[in-house]
This record gives sequence, structure tokens and C-alpha cells, in this order.
Amino acid sequence: MTRSVSGPPGAAGAAGLRGDYLLLGLLALLWGSSYIFIAIALRELPPVTLIAARVAGAALVLLLVVAWRRERLPRDGRIWGMLLIQAVFNSIGAWTVLAWGQKFVDAGLASVLNSTSPIFVLLLTALLTRHERLGAGKVAGAVLGLAGVVLVVGTDALRGLGDQVAGQAACLTGALLYAAGAIHGRRFAALAPVVTAAGTMLWASAVLVPAALYLDRPWTLQVSWQTGLATAVLAFFCTGLALLIYFRLVSTIGSMGVASQSYLRAGIGVVLGIVVLGESLSPPVAAGLAATIAGVVLINRPRRAA
Repeated sequence: MTRSVSGPPGAAGAAGLRGDYLLLGLLALLWGSSYIFIAIALRELPPVTLIAARVAGAALVLLLVVAWRRERLPRDGRIWGMLLIQAVFNSIGAWTVLAWGQKFVDAGLASVLNSTSPIFVLLLTALLTRHERLGAGKVAGAVLGLAGVVLVVGTDALRGLGDQVAGQAACLTGALLYAAGAIHGRRFAALAPVVTAAGTMLWASAVLVPAALYLDRPWTLQVSWQTGLATAVLAFFCTGLALLIYFRLVSTIGSMGVASQSYLRAGIGVVLGIVVLGESLSPPVAAGLAATIAGVVLINRPRRAA
């Protein structure tokens, strides 16, 4: 049984919300750290082959979890059609346009543009779906979180805004697809999160694996153990485990809530740099981290009963 997003806070509700915050932070950590493993793997693997290996590995581990939990994949063709749409939103379409856009856009600006998915969720919800109640807190949280991302990445990243219009539009399109995926994902409330995650990765594998075989001939590639390990971590943890958490959170904190992890992702690299590399924390970045956290809290704060 899932916790209501808009229900009154009680002891159980507060505990559930704390658990959701922890899962949201873990999701941001998994997806935020994925860029490190992607950078390592891309030294020897072409992009399409890397993405294909990522989704195929995730599909394998998710199918094993489905079997272990004795769940069943859907038998309804309509549900499989919905899962295909979800796969386009979450992986096939979003990853493709983002990979193309980042060829023309600096990493900092791409990070800011890619962090706008909560804004798109807000707009799509207000103008089209109206599936969640949008209060002043969620609106303020969406704006505050985006401002925090800009401070974390650095305001210098915005100087190139408008220069490479096509690449920037691609990054925004990727964020829009992520937002659509967060909204469309609520249609799978009747399915176990692992079944939904496995179904989307099966569709992504069906599209991307043949594309990689045709374009890259991966059997001819020489791959080191470092690349293999980075790809495995990317597939099993940053994709398989991350999608399990993602679809669980869609059913508990809703579309805006799960999209807010994109704000936390911007701070993951900063925190990893401080912990692992001993980098210093400047006042603007510290303010940005505080703003992103405050924005996520405002977005996910439960509404009080009247």
C-alpha cells in the first residue's frame, strides 16, 4: 500500500517521508555518479554500445529480481505499449537527445538545462494533466532548487546560453522527456516497481542492442577490465537499482517529488569532490547546496490537513 502524497503528516507519515528522502538522496547519488562511470567507459566504448550495454545489463539484473520475488511480467499488450512510451521518456529518447546535445553544450550549462525537469513537471501538471495539487510551496521549491543548481554549477555556465541553440534545445528536450516520464510513470501504480523497471529496460534493450550491433560492431572492440567494471556498475546500480527506486518513489511522493532529484544531482559532484578529492567548498556553492536542499524539501513537504 502506498503512502498518500497529500495526506496529513503523522508518526507513520513522517517516518515514510524520511524514508522517501533517503531514497531520493540515494537516487540522486546513483544517477549523479553515473557520469563518472560513463566518462570511464567512453574511453573505449562508442556511445550507442555503452548505452546498449547499460540497458541490457539493467534488464538482466531486473529480470533476476522479478524471478526472485516471483513477480510476473504483464501479459496485456496495452501495458507493454505504455511501457514502450515510458522507455522512450526515461531512456531511449532522453539519453539520445542529451548525448547529442552535450556535443555542443559545455558540461556546466548542460547540467543546468538538464536540471529543469521539475519546472517542466510543474508546467505540464498545471496546464495539461492536473494530476497533483500544486501549492505555493512546490512552485517556490521548483524555482529555489533551480537557482541552487545555477549557484552550484556556477553562474559562468550561463554565459553560453543562446549560442548553440540546437544543442541547448536538445538538453531541454531531454529534461522535458524526463518530466513526461515522471508523470507517465504514475500509470503503473498497479504494477510492482521491479516489473515496471524491467519492462522499460526490456524495451530499451530491444531498440538499442540491435542499433549497437549494426552501428558499432562491438565484438571487434578491445575492452579493458576498468571499462568492463565501469559499465557493470553503470548497468546494475546506476540503472537497475536506480529505476527500482525511481518507480517506487513515483507512487509515493509523486511526479514533482521524484523529478526533484535532478536538483540534488547537481550537488553530488561537489560533495564527491570534497569527500574524495579534498576540494574546498566556496560560499556560493555552499549557498547553492543549501538552496537545492531547501527546494527539494519544499517540493516534497506534505500538505497539512484542513
